[in-house]
Amino acid sequence: MQIVEVNTPQLRTAFLEVNALLYADDPNYIRPLDKDVEEVFDTQKNKAFRFGEAIRWILLDEQGQKIGRIAAFVNSRYRTKGDQYPVGGIGFFDCIDDHQAAHLLFDTAKTWLQERGMEGMDGPINFGERDRWWGLIVEGFQPPLYCMNYNKPYYRKLFEQYGFTPFFEQICFGLDPTKEINQKLLDRHAHIKKDPAYRAIHINKNQLEKFAKDFTYIYNKAWAGHGGLKEMREEVAIALFKRMKPVMDEKIVWFTYYQEEPIGFFVNIPDLNQWFKFLNGKFDWWHKLKFLYIKYTQPNPRFTGIIFGVIPEFQGKGVDAFMINEAKFVIQALKRYNYYELQWIGGFNPKMLNVAQGLGDTYPTRKLITWRYSFDRSRPAEKHPIL
Repeated sequence: MQIVEVNTPQLRTAFLEVNALLYADDPNYIRPLDKDVEEVFDTQKNKAFRFGEAIRWILLDEQGQKIGRIAAFVNSRYRTKGDQYPVGGIGFFDCIDDHQAAHLLFDTAKTWLQERGMEGMDGPINFGERDRWWGLIVEGFQPPLYCMNYNKPYYRKLFEQYGFTPFFEQICFGLDPTKEINQKLLDRHAHIKKDPAYRAIHINKNQLEKFAKDFTYIYNKAWAGHGGLKEMREEVAIALFKRMKPVMDEKIVWFTYYQEEPIGFFVNIPDLNQWFKFLNGKFDWWHKLKFLYIKYTQPNPRFTGIIFGVIPEFQGKGVDAFMINEAKFVIQALKRYNYYELQWIGGFNPKMLNVAQGLGDTYPTRKLITWRYSFDRSRPAEKHPIL
């Protein structure tokens, strides 16, 4: 077997092909858009390069066939509260069901990380934000959500055989949005509804900058500092909302205000992979036209939760129930969606797990694990602290 560093356009293409080749016979596989993977390794587009570096390799067998791949990252801003030593990351791991091949990939990444002062590695993770390419599927091998890792069941064995241990679990929840939410949430909604100072509205695409600024305010109060998440700048949020605009459904992105102060958001988008699965990873001008045609002719009954947050001063007061039920009235009237799935919630975040489980007839749809490996084998790998 031979490890080859990805450092030419041809090898970048080969890196993308490994994933497609290994899952060619899997009916649940949806090929990620090539551009979304490539942007992770683009020094001009990925701001994580300001704080670290990344590398990737492909693995070839004796006949020169592509049988695996892996990437490794160091990021000075990647840290979890309680970490006792510097930790790097691995991601975009794919491999045939062969422990020797997997060990060669892991060893290659480990050596590179050690040369940069790391004493452990987490994976699979992203070189960037946690909202994509994070975690290994261990339960619920169904078609992945947009920018979600997908892997074969045997990958868990490959990680465990090498010596990785679970750092934290990631749980996704699903529900039928055509059904009523539970009575407890209805009661809490009714209580908040009595106070006219509370207002819940869906966004208007003509006012994206206004809502992006409100998003920044809520995000920084509710999320910044949790699990290593940094503060978001307004210009970043505005750019994010503008990028989302072509696929955004105004009726499923909600904000709550108290005396006109933004206090909560409930951000959802259509399940983009229900459209992207027809593009085979491509998004050039021809495939963009194809995407627009599919988007407007192919009904998409699935939507997914991206992020939910309430500022600390209003947590535990029923604002979540108020916002969710106000959204329910509008979303059900659309008669457009019949399946909803929340993006993963970390097992280290019991408050958000309780919110998800309290929506009504929610059920776990899939579980992922982020693994940790300590290079000093006499030192046990830590668990992610509970928030």
